[in-house]
Amino acid sequence: MEFKLEQYLDGIYRGDKRMIGKAITLVESKKPAHRELADELLRNIMPRTGKSVRIGITGIPGAGKSTFMESYGKILVQKGHRVAVLAIDPSSSLNKGSILGDKTRMEELAKMDKVFIRPSPTSGFLGGVANATFETMLICEAAGYDYILIETVGVGQSEVLVADITDAFVFLKITGGGDELQGIKRGIMEMVDLIFINKVDEQNRTLAKNTKIELIRALHFLSPKEAGWKVPVLLGSALQNEGLVEVYEKLSEFMELKKSSGRFDSVRKEQAQKRFEYWVHAFILQQISENNQAEALYNLHKKNASELTSNPSTEAQLFVSKLFKK
Repeated sequence: MEFKLEQYLDGIYRGDKRMIGKAITLVESKKPAHRELADELLRNIMPRTGKSVRIGITGIPGAGKSTFMESYGKILVQKGHRVAVLAIDPSSSLNKGSILGDKTRMEELAKMDKVFIRPSPTSGFLGGVANATFETMLICEAAGYDYILIETVGVGQSEVLVADITDAFVFLKITGGGDELQGIKRGIMEMVDLIFINKVDEQNRTLAKNTKIELIRALHFLSPKEAGWKVPVLLGSALQNEGLVEVYEKLSEFMELKKSSGRFDSVRKEQAQKRFEYWVHAFILQQISENNQAEALYNLHKKNASELTSNPSTEAQLFVSKLFKK
């Protein structure tokens, strides 16, 4: 069933979860007619966006991300917040369908009135982050959700992409999972704002404390991401609701620091600029595919690159030079 702009807007502003879902589906659609309506929808809701706290959560598979998000989400609701969970599901490489169902993994949270959960299939998008996640986040903000939690699949470039659209970045760590080296990789450590060592119990508490010491040592050798902020390394268990209140308090403290320093607004602007650049690239490629002459030229240089008859960067430069040649 097709809806009009006014119906979408009314549903979003009323917090109608069904219409919010329909609006997100519209934004995710690649059909030209849907894209035109989606752009109009996004233009209308912009004045109501930007008032949430956006938190990215990452960690290797098995770190307990979904359990953490459910337990943390329930704490946020108890604190009086409205929570949107955007769980980035891996997609089948054959049919692009979503493999996992986060609503089944967050049953209690999904039943709460003040919570909206949206599993977003990656559809093969780079790094495991859906290309419409940013726009989905805007819709949720316009619907009045003041905390947006974004889960990554914990692979490849997903951490970078999620860090580029969130205000705070949380890294979940476990002990004894063979990921000790993963935990101190320079790339991930430079992006995090808080580290939570999950699944801590009496049997592994000593090991968890040693892991905490290792992580603090690793952080000591890195330049601080935010001036005046020392990345906290916390211990706890999402399953047992241990340590999550401290996570909430530390992240609230972090947000206050970013706002008081002026970094909050400046980082949000930088993130919007990156989204602009992404869409410029996407729309240029779309225009190329819709122009027979440009597409033929594109395919010629792509073939030269793929057959290694020429350096790929050289072929790309030749193509762009010819495309924009007056």
